Amino acid sequence: MTTDLLNTIMPSIQHLTMAGYWIAFFAALLETTIGIGLLLPGSTIILLLGAMAGRGYLDVGDLIWFAVLGAIIGDNVNYFLGRRYGSRWLDKGVWFLRAAHIKQARAFMNRHGAKSVFLGRFIPSVKEIVPFIAGSLKMDRKTFLFWNVLGAIGWGLEWTLAGYIFAQSLNIAELWLSRAGLLLGLLVLFGAGLSLFKWLLVRKGRDFLEVLASLWQSLSEAVRANEHVSRWTREHPRTIAFVSARLDTRVFSGLSLTLLILAFVYVLALFAGIIEDVVTADPIVSADVRVANLLAAFRTDGLNTVFTWLTLLGKSQVVLCFLAAATLLIWIWLPKRYILSLYTVVIGSEAFTYLGKIALHRPRPEAALYLEHSYSFPSGHATIAVSLYGFLTYLLIRFTRSWPAKVNLFFIGVFVIVTIGLSRIYLGVHYLSDVWCGYLVGGMWLIIGIALAEWTGQQEHGQKIPGPAARPISFGLVGGAALFYLLFGLHYHPPLAPKSAEKSVAVAAATDIFTNPQMRYTESLLGERQEPINILFIAENMNDLNRVLERAGWVRTNQADFTSLLRTVRALILHKPYPAAPISPSFWNAAMQDVSFALVNGKNMYSQAHHVKIWQTNGLIDGRHLYVGMVNGNDGFKWLVLPKISPDLDTERELLYTELMKTGMVRNEQKIELTRPQTGTTFTGDIFFTDGKAYILGF
Repeated sequence: MTTDLLNTIMPSIQHLTMAGYWIAFFAALLETTIGIGLLLPGSTIILLLGAMAGRGYLDVGDLIWFAVLGAIIGDNVNYFLGRRYGSRWLDKGVWFLRAAHIKQARAFMNRHGAKSVFLGRFIPSVKEIVPFIAGSLKMDRKTFLFWNVLGAIGWGLEWTLAGYIFAQSLNIAELWLSRAGLLLGLLVLFGAGLSLFKWLLVRKGRDFLEVLASLWQSLSEAVRANEHVSRWTREHPRTIAFVSARLDTRVFSGLSLTLLILAFVYVLALFAGIIEDVVTADPIVSADVRVANLLAAFRTDGLNTVFTWLTLLGKSQVVLCFLAAATLLIWIWLPKRYILSLYTVVIGSEAFTYLGKIALHRPRPEAALYLEHSYSFPSGHATIAVSLYGFLTYLLIRFTRSWPAKVNLFFIGVFVIVTIGLSRIYLGVHYLSDVWCGYLVGGMWLIIGIALAEWTGQQEHGQKIPGPAARPISFGLVGGAALFYLLFGLHYHPPLAPKSAEKSVAVAAATDIFTNPQMRYTESLLGERQEPINILFIAENMNDLNRVLERAGWVRTNQADFTSLLRTVRALILHKPYPAAPISPSFWNAAMQDVSFALVNGKNMYSQAHHVKIWQTNGLIDGRHLYVGMVNGNDGFKWLVLPKISPDLDTERELLYTELMKTGMVRNEQKIELTRPQTGTTFTGDIFFTDGKAYILGF
């Protein structure tokens, strides 16, 4: 849905390219201006502009420089204000920015010295004040400018590239596909990101929350003190009383219930949007099919085993065992009202999921590894992951006193929920939208369960004191549940899903295989048109086609796995040839290429390689199989890491044709106009052009 939104709004503002750079400049400048910066979401604006650059509407390099320049000037304005007015504002504050906030930033600067100008740039509510403090303390201007420039560059890169990478994340994943290797890399990056975020929460989480609370209080006081607001308040006492009751932090029916209701409405809106997309077959459905086909290429026996064990955490037998153990543990340690909330969450979410499956009747993906007998949408495993494990995480966090322990429990809960959903997509038994919708269903009922638990506990006083046998019984329950999970997993052998063989169809001409205009093009992961098909093969079978290409000097690329990933990295580092290195995937008719071949010049296996990606069709011509292919090549690197696609597809096509004709194995050949002459962009944003012609070669 985010991609659809970007595709919708970006063309309408493409003509405002220069305005985009100036927006970045002023957003960065004003965000660091003392007082204004606490209200203006400058970082968010830079993030969105970075996403525009990722879609090709702005130049990311120019955008970074505009943002950095604005940040430097904004900080220097703050520095000047500090030198001029610092002694006055440090004691009295300015606008709704109270002296307490300034003192907090000053303490931060005292701890870190001059480098605080650099460090403070990355801390919300501190970056707006540190330059002002530096000026008020008469920090040497050259020293301030040195650390200020470094911090501004780091900040500009952080937010601009975050948006840029977000917009191109799917493209980069496609480019560097390596089944187990890429999946392992993504998991490592995801884990590293969570670990860093967790570390920051443990170290600075409470301080950050206190700063936010203080800022909110100051903003509220400033708004209430406004003359116009005060007059409106006196004229509308009932409205003010209602709003005040909704924001009251002393009772659950106040701010707590308000936030839960807002969260529920938001999740419900997302759920309704996903339902609409699935029913109306929006682009999300096309993306579902391609993601399923893509992840099918990741599978290895080892990963299959890992994800099968993860998916068992959402299996009904294991869920019932864990639910029984959780019920007894709550009975022993906590008030019994939490049992009611737990069962409300679990039963409600599962009933909702069952009704969704019956209502939509969505079949399972064809790429499923295991046979499942129920409908696909929404995912019951994803639902129970959020509802059951989410509610248990809530209980553990609520009754844990240590802040680091609370943070650790939160991330453990998130990890369990995410990996269960990922396992369903990896094993091919659910589409991506099935899992996302399951998360939303579970999230709605989790909110209901938490609200019920908090509401029923308002009048409760005192704390339940468990008996002396509570601890050994609890260990026994946890150990028994873990043992059941282990034994169930060891004896779990689901039936493999049957492989559906596509029925062959005799066609009179090779072009008859293109039953719609879209099939004349390759596709991105989201179903967007990419380079056109520019070569077709007619051969007895894939082995015969492989022999012809190998005779012409082309090397069949290896399947992407962990071993080939390591060989690729080693070859790149040592500048050694690896012609069979895995190449990026492309899609045709929603399927990833069946085989790929490469022709490598010297050691430049990526920067100067030529590629042909081939898909087997169900077409037969005179008893021989029809294959479609797309030829392209690399032309150096961009950003020092990503191979740049050569824009001239016709030269690449002619190269393959010439090399194949040299083999003497081509029985017949024909050149046709398959598409119109055109230019376009690849999934990585590289421009290509072609005359739209294609060769039909028979062997």
